[in-house]
Amino acid sequence: MAIEVGSILEGVVTGITNFGAFVELPGGETGLVHISEVAEAYVKDVKDYLKDKDKVKVKVIAIENGKIGLSIKQANPKPKHEKRYSASFEDMITKFMKDSDERQQDLRRSLDSKRGGRGRRR
Repeated sequence: MAIEVGSILEGVVTGITNFGAFVELPGGETGLVHISEVAEAYVKDVKDYLKDKDKVKVKVIAIENGKIGLSIKQANPKPKHEKRYSASFEDMITKFMKDSDERQQDLRRSLDSKRGGRGRRR
């Protein structure tokens, strides 16, 4: 079976490293799923998502110098109608402004206490 870029295959995890996971594809060839291609979320440790002998669906994203680059997250894309962020832009701005005001107040209090408080003259 010829492996081509863009094809989606099923494979078995044969090894896990700190930078990704090796997956054996049909036909006995092995490819690498880089840590950045394991899941949509930030992946700190590949072992949190995969373990040896797991069957996974992968997409072939690159073939260079005999090395096969694979992606699990591209093989299982999210539906386009699903929102990426749960909060609206306005909600995020409001939260940012509130946090910013609180930090400004804390900074003013800290500086005032170092200067001896408000209204005090030397």
